Order: sequence, then C-alpha cells, then structure tokens
Amino acid sequence: MEATHDDGLARPQAAWGAIFSMALCVAVLIASEFMPVSLLTPIAGDLGITEGRAGQAISVSGLFAVVTSLFIAGLVRNIDRKRVLLAFSLLLVASGLIVTAAPTYAVLMLGRALLGVAIGGIWSMSTAIVMRLVPEEAVPKALAMINAGNAIAATVSAPLGSLLGDYAGWRGAFFLVVPLALLALAGQWTGMPSLPPRGHKRPGSVFRLLGRRQVALGMASVFLLFMGQFALFTYLRPFLEAVTGVSVSTLSALLLLMGLAGVAGTWAIGYLLATRLYSLVIAIPLVMALLAAAMIALGTSAIAVAALLVGWGFLGTAAPVGWGTWLSRALRDDAEAGGGSQVAVIQLAITLGAALGGLLFDAFGWWSAFALAAFLLAGSALAAAAAAHDNERNPA
Repeated sequence: MEATHDDGLARPQAAWGAIFSMALCVAVLIASEFMPVSLLTPIAGDLGITEGRAGQAISVSGLFAVVTSLFIAGLVRNIDRKRVLLAFSLLLVASGLIVTAAPTYAVLMLGRALLGVAIGGIWSMSTAIVMRLVPEEAVPKALAMINAGNAIAATVSAPLGSLLGDYAGWRGAFFLVVPLALLALAGQWTGMPSLPPRGHKRPGSVFRLLGRRQVALGMASVFLLFMGQFALFTYLRPFLEAVTGVSVSTLSALLLLMGLAGVAGTWAIGYLLATRLYSLVIAIPLVMALLAAAMIALGTSAIAVAALLVGWGFLGTAAPVGWGTWLSRALRDDAEAGGGSQVAVIQLAITLGAALGGLLFDAFGWWSAFALAAFLLAGSALAAAAAAHDNERNPA
C-alpha cells in the first residue's frame, strides 16, 4: 500500500478515493460558506436587518477561519490527520443545522462561526494531506481535483440557493448542505487511510514564513485578490436585482452560467500552470479589475452584465488553483504551516472584503463596493508581478 520516497518517508500510492472524499468535503465547505451571497435579501427581510449586516454572515465565518488556520498545525500535531478531518466535518454538519434553525441574527452568527472553524481547519491541512496521499508527480492532478470541488460548489451554491430561497425559503436552502456534509463525512471515514502525525519536525510558524520575501509578496497578492473579489461578489444579488433589474429565475440562470464558467476556468488553468504560473496569477486579477469597472459602467444592461459575469466566474474560480500550485512549489518544505498561512490570508481577505464592501454598500451604494474591488484587484496584479520578479532573481 505504501512506497518509500527520496525523503525516506512512506507514502500511500495514489489514494484517489481519499482525494475524492476531500474534493467532496471542499465542495460542501465552499457551498456552505458562500450560500449567503444568493440569499442576502431574504435573510435580511426575515431577520429584520440590512443587507449589509446580512453580508457579515460571510465575514464572521472568515474571521473564525483565520484564527483556526493560524494555530491548527501546532494544536493537532500529535493527532492522526484523518481524525482531525472527521472532527471538522462534524462541525460542518452542526453549523448547517444551527443556521437552518436560527431564530435570531446572533444564533445565525454562531452557526457561521462554527463553519469558520471547519473551513480554517480543513483548508489549512488540505495541501499537506494531498502531498501524503499521492506521489509527488501526482500532486498537481490531486490539487486540481480538490479545486474542482471548489468550482463545482461555486457553480451549484449560488443559483441553487437562489432558487431554493425563492421556493423553500432561505432556511430550506441552508439545510441542503447538511445531507451533503454527512455524505462527505462518510466518504472520509471509508476512503481516507490513517495519517498518523510525523514526529520528526515541529510545524513551522506561519508568521515566520511570511518573513521570506517570496512568500510575503505571494501572500500579499492572494490577500488583495480575495479581498477585491469578495468586496464585489458578496453583494452581487442586490446589484443584479436593483440595478440590472433581473427576476429571480434570471438571477439563478446568471449565477449558474457564472459557475459553469468557473468549472471551465479551473480545468483550463491546469494545463497552463506548468509553464505559465506567474503570468496567470498576474493576468487574472488585472482582467478581473477591468471586469469590475465594466460592471459599474454597464450595470443596467443585462446582456453586458451576463457576459462580464461569465468572465468573472472563469477567472475568479481558476485563481485558487494557481495559488495552490504556487504554495506546493514555494513551501514544499513546510506545507502544513504554509497552508495555514495561505488560508489565514484568504479568510482574512474575505472577511475584510465582505465587511468593507458591506459598509460602502450601505453608505454610498453598490458602485462603491465594486470600485473598491477594482482597486484591490489591480493591486493584486502588481504584487504578483513583484513576486514573479523576485522568483526570477531567487528561484525557489
């Protein structure tokens, strides 16, 4: 079942069943995290809050994911990684049940906080676990499968959440993640081999890793990318309803189209990463900044917005694949701490992007959140270009 590699460590030979269970778990995580995007209006109406406050349902999960990802590597260093993943999957189930039954805004936030803990734990360890489940040459393929779960969730969660929210209420939409989370849990239980901790090395500090110039520049680009993306994406439904003037059925169709474009983008980028990694992580946020600016200018045209959303979905969902590949190359010597660092950066960016976007949305209108997104995404492209230049001077 295992082979010995150059590093002297035994590693399972291509445990694709385990990889599939992780992809399913990631899909459920992403669907759970971003379900509020398509349900802000009914959530706000039912709980008697503004749409900006409803958007904080994403912010709070991001905040708890940040805290978890910063410390999880050290806290579980003596625990079998399979057991750790199962525990976080149980939290995912509990979160879905609490949110579904939430009678108040505070209880909703509690359920979202538990979701954040699960997100931070699972995402932080995913790359390091993949590197133990398959041989080194199969890691890119395995990471593509994991990110395909991300893309599929992005495809399903928004349009399905919108439709279910219209016919079964937003609570019915959130309850859908519970059986899917249980299915992911069962898949991990049966398909994941035991992954005992490796005692030869204490996990590195995520803060120490950020002291390396190459890592700091890459993480800065990741931070600005996700902050800009979610300053806009979180408030997409209110924009489409109030500005573009689409119906619920059209809204669902647009979100589905955007998600399908994301699936295509995830698979397309996989073929280019071997030789064009830095070109892609520079170009993606730059083009997304232009798309955000175009939405401000053309927001009243349903046809133009549909085309822009296809481009946004194609690029935005593909971006994590590029940065996941960068992580496996730049931090292959400390993948768990590196994974924790990247997840902390991403979740903090999502938290701040959704929160600041919500404040601007309530104070100045939708266009201000979209303008912020364009500015941040342009900054991400600049940081990625600096990281590329540093890599040329000091190859990993």
